[in-house]
Amino acid sequence: MEEIALHILDIIQNSIYAEGTFIELFIQEDPKHNLFSFYVQDNGRGMTKEFIQKVKNPFYTTRTTRKVGLGIPLLEATCRQCNGELKIQSQMGKGTIIQAIMEYDHIDRPPLGDMSSTIISVLLSLDHQRFRYKHQYQDQIFILDTKELKEDLGTLVLQQPDILRWIRQYVNDQLMKLTQ
Repeated sequence: MEEIALHILDIIQNSIYAEGTFIELFIQEDPKHNLFSFYVQDNGRGMTKEFIQKVKNPFYTTRTTRKVGLGIPLLEATCRQCNGELKIQSQMGKGTIIQAIMEYDHIDRPPLGDMSSTIISVLLSLDHQRFRYKHQYQDQIFILDTKELKEDLGTLVLQQPDILRWIRQYVNDQLMKLTQ
């Protein structure tokens, strides 16, 4: 995948598919320590150790719309190529954590990409799930939490076009502030 944001979206969609009711994305960018990492954590169905090995195989998928599952294998290859690693921790009935670690300045590390579009896609995919997005750049942190958004919006729905436009701009503004 050309952008890390697309890997993130793929993993979050897996969390939704696993019936997680709380999904958290945490991105850490630390150029001073040459570290780029992210994790997606959910409280979904979880996976067995055997299933974790299967999801690393590109010729295995649980989806019926295609015969291959390239998301996790491609992310793992990207992490290794960037002197990092992919970690998967999961417990049946408790949930899953997928963590990607890479060198920040590695020449082969894909750009983060369009996180505001990724967040909008996630919000459009949610039904009743709570989603928290935390993004840390060095010592600055930005947090977007659907629980807080829903409390602030009252009866308005997150998926309304005007609200999604505002969220997109808000995410873009906050990410710009992080890196200044």
